[in-house]
Amino acid sequence: MPVTLHYVDQARWEAEEQVRIDLIRIYEDAPQERMPTPTVTPFIEQHLKGQHFFACAHFNDRLLGAVAIKETDDRAWWLSELCVRKPTRRRGVGTRLMALLGEQAKQEGRVLRIETSSLPLADRVLLSKLGYRPIANESAAQTDAPITSDFVELDPQGKG
Repeated sequence: MPVTLHYVDQARWEAEEQVRIDLIRIYEDAPQERMPTPTVTPFIEQHLKGQHFFACAHFNDRLLGAVAIKETDDRAWWLSELCVRKPTRRRGVGTRLMALLGEQAKQEGRVLRIETSSLPLADRVLLSKLGYRPIANESAAQTDAPITSDFVELDPQGKG
């Protein structure tokens, strides 16, 4: 399945009806435990109005999967709410989307980060297979606290 990477920001959300339809469908198909809110459109609009955007898996003129992205001051992209349309799950769409994002981050010298504290074990295993690694918590190193943080990171130079 030749999936490509497309970004949806506020301007694209407002300009393209098919983008709105597809993005809403992606998150309407989300398992209930993956959605932080019960209604999809306000969830999407809240992200977009917060200067976030969505990276989407695109195939045959449709968006099949999406992940919300927030850029921080250090140019890192924090990823959250990854979801794939139910009819296309288990076909590599989510993995391909994450791989394309990793390639894009490497080209731009960005770091990809994902908070892991609320992720199911299966998602953590997938992230590990994709090269995401826990980051040492420097403040914990000075105490007897655990050295890992509550997030994983994909190094832009492929060291993740």
